[in-house]
Amino acid sequence: MQSLLENMDRHRVHAVDESGHELLGRIVKPNAVLEAREVLKQGERQRVVREVKATDGHRYLLFLPQREPPGPMGPGSPPLFSGAGLAGITAAASASFGQPAMPLDGAQRHGPGAPGGYGGYGGPGRHGGPENFGGGGAPGGPGNFGGPGGPPPPRFQPLTPFIPIAAAVVASLLFAALLAWYFSRPIRSLRQAFEAASQGDLAPRFGGTAGQRGDELTDLGRDFDRMTARLRSLIDGQTRLLHDVSHELRSPLARLQAAIGLAHQQPDKAHATLERIERESVRMDKLVGELLTLARLESGSVTTPKEPVNMAELVDEIVADAEYEAAPTGRAIELHGDADAAVIGQADLLARAIENIVRNAIKHSPPGGTVRVELDAEEAKHRLHIRVLDRGPGVAEQDLQAIFQPFFRSTETPSDVEGHGLGLAIAQQVVQAHGGTLAATNRDGGGLCVQITLPIA
Repeated sequence: MQSLLENMDRHRVHAVDESGHELLGRIVKPNAVLEAREVLKQGERQRVVREVKATDGHRYLLFLPQREPPGPMGPGSPPLFSGAGLAGITAAASASFGQPAMPLDGAQRHGPGAPGGYGGYGGPGRHGGPENFGGGGAPGGPGNFGGPGGPPPPRFQPLTPFIPIAAAVVASLLFAALLAWYFSRPIRSLRQAFEAASQGDLAPRFGGTAGQRGDELTDLGRDFDRMTARLRSLIDGQTRLLHDVSHELRSPLARLQAAIGLAHQQPDKAHATLERIERESVRMDKLVGELLTLARLESGSVTTPKEPVNMAELVDEIVADAEYEAAPTGRAIELHGDADAAVIGQADLLARAIENIVRNAIKHSPPGGTVRVELDAEEAKHRLHIRVLDRGPGVAEQDLQAIFQPFFRSTETPSDVEGHGLGLAIAQQVVQAHGGTLAATNRDGGGLCVQITLPIA
């Protein structure tokens, strides 16, 4: 009987024992049980309630409660119980408990072929025995369990629970596709930028996306632009250096060829021609030496051991040598300050850097001018300042940083000033190799101030 109650798909028949417990453990309202017992006591309406006795001695009250009406119960309210189908269930329950089925009259069961028959006794050959649920001979009413001689139809499983799952899956796939497209677009742009850079195109590509996106991929694009700008600057510098070196070497070579041709044409002037050839060869040797020094400093291949260098003594020697060279031109050099400070580094490189700056100031000073060299130690910050000041034409404001590039010649430089434009470039590389800085500013009243800042040991 318990399996019979569990397999019912439409009507829910309750089976309550003497203590009020339902056979399947379902919740039954006490009022429904009391009303079912009252109905059982009535003779004519016993078709909606049955009481059976099991083999173990327990008595079960079988009834089919109807849904509660929306309003309060009253005289005109629908009945609490429905008698449709209870007769067939009572017969099956009686058979399972070992009791004979109670025959019903015509008013209590549905006739053959009743369209709504659910619970009358059927004819032989139906569901599992001589007596069956469903209308007698009804081929397919809503109350029959299947066709003649067949098993009961399976329960209908609605597709409603799967609709939210399918909608969630579709929404997840759509969101994943949009997310993949959102992240793959800048990645494709980066890939195209790298491909273009490999072909030599170093133009910036992600400058316009700075305000559109703020994620890591946009930062990577800006980093790529900075990298290509740096590479473009290095390549341009190398190209310009190669052009300048070719130009600087071509001029003395042309003069050498001219001197050799003159010596062939005028043998009587061979002595003067040899002196010209010697000067040009010395100039070329100096140029090549400066280029090698600059290349070694830029590549970091200078590995000479460093030692403490007394900068006061070093600067004093440089000023003495420069004063001796500047005396024939009427220019003077003055040294101010006596900072007794030591710098860890290479004395020959530091001397070459300071000497290049001092000689550059002498070249650009007017005849009779004075070059001022100042030495100042800032003990609190452990820094040493060396300033070289002249009264030359100065440098345009936009060229103050460019004068430290190789072969750079300012528009303010007189045409009669000799030099290759490598002295300040070498000085900057030396100072940076010693952890210092090199800067240039224009002086009030004309002239240039070049300041070297080095850390004190």
